Amino acid sequence: MVHHVKPFWLHLCYFLFLSSAGYLSLKVSKTRTNNNLINNLDLFFTAVSSATTSSMSIVEMEVFSNDQLIIIIILMLLGGEVFISMLGLQLRKCTINDLSNNSNNDDENYSKHYNNSIRILGYIVLGYLIIVQLVGSNLVTMYMSLTPSATNVLKSKGLHLHTFSFIVISTFSSCGFTPTNESLMIFRKNNPALLLILIPQIFLGNTLYPLFLRLVIWVLERFTKKKEFDYMLNNCEELKFVHLLSSKKTWFLSATTLAFLVLQLVVFCCMEWNSGVMEDMNSYQKFVGSLFQTSNTRYSGEAIVDFSLLSPAVLVLFTIMMYLPPYTSFLPIGQDEQQQAPEKDRRMKKLKKNMIDNLLFSQLSYLVIFVVVICITERKSLEEDPLNYNVVNIVFEVISAYGNVGLSTGYSCKRRLKTYDSCEEKVYGFSGRWSDGGKVALILVMFFGRLKNFSMHGGKAWKML
Repeated sequence: MVHHVKPFWLHLCYFLFLSSAGYLSLKVSKTRTNNNLINNLDLFFTAVSSATTSSMSIVEMEVFSNDQLIIIIILMLLGGEVFISMLGLQLRKCTINDLSNNSNNDDENYSKHYNNSIRILGYIVLGYLIIVQLVGSNLVTMYMSLTPSATNVLKSKGLHLHTFSFIVISTFSSCGFTPTNESLMIFRKNNPALLLILIPQIFLGNTLYPLFLRLVIWVLERFTKKKEFDYMLNNCEELKFVHLLSSKKTWFLSATTLAFLVLQLVVFCCMEWNSGVMEDMNSYQKFVGSLFQTSNTRYSGEAIVDFSLLSPAVLVLFTIMMYLPPYTSFLPIGQDEQQQAPEKDRRMKKLKKNMIDNLLFSQLSYLVIFVVVICITERKSLEEDPLNYNVVNIVFEVISAYGNVGLSTGYSCKRRLKTYDSCEEKVYGFSGRWSDGGKVALILVMFFGRLKNFSMHGGKAWKML
């Protein structure tokens, strides 16, 4: 039954179920202090943000109890791209069995290699997921245990060491939720080694996942000499596993990812090195912090700086980086384009036959619609509090939710023009101050962003001549 459902609806139902189950689990669990501090919409928003690995925060994380933090960790793990890809490989075993039963003698050899490759690839991804998580969490646990300054932070906030060590799951799943209100700002000065431990996790679970997956298969092929591994490396398109790319595409993706990182690092250091964003930090701490922050802007979303203090140029650059899909790469026009031409032709024919596809807008068009809707729901605040509620901050929040990143400019009571009513400083995202209508719209943006792979080719029917 699963294989007769379109992938889009299958993924949508999965994330809806995961978010609903997460909401109910958070609802029945008690918060650390007053259970009435978080309303139902905020709890559901947090569950959606965890399940879609968006990490858009509208409540302070230290309000959650240890049990609730564990629930959020589970949601991040089950919603992570590597786990989803492993789950997809497990479901494809049903198709493999049908292929084996229906294959004839001429296709027997092909079917054998294909079937075995899919099964083995599922085990490889599962092993990759488990090993990276275990190694990363053990490194964090060892560091936090052996470093007094880090241990004191956990004690002062009443956090369990082993719960905090699973911040690796958050980083690897590209979610960005941390048990502390300040994200990782509190560790940026005295604990740069912690940031260095987490940086590899950012790339292992997201933009460089295809590179390391292919590297693991290559190593296994060298040591075992099994034909299945060679088949995986040389028949990526036939396996139809989107995270296993050809050698050429993998290297171009890796080079593009590195180029984007260097570009962000250079711009960030040039604009913010001597600014108040990184005050009271020495050169080594500034460099590690800058490397960590620029690595996070593409999907992980952990922060060590106050984004409201960043220069406009850096904010614009970060917005563009959040908008780009994770496997964006520069691929020179040539032979690869010729090979993809038949597939493009088939796709265009399918678009012409499908009325729904003809009505789809582009990704950017939907984001503009969401921004307009949120500007309408927050129009009163836009008039009364223009320094906090401005279009730039709203666009940044929407793009962050769409990219499932979780970075935010936040909200500051000091920037309010009218001070006739009380304002309490809270350490959470800008959307935490929005109306219920704005939060509901951002929930839709998070779902839309998590499922954006299914609408990447929207807007093809619209011609601008």
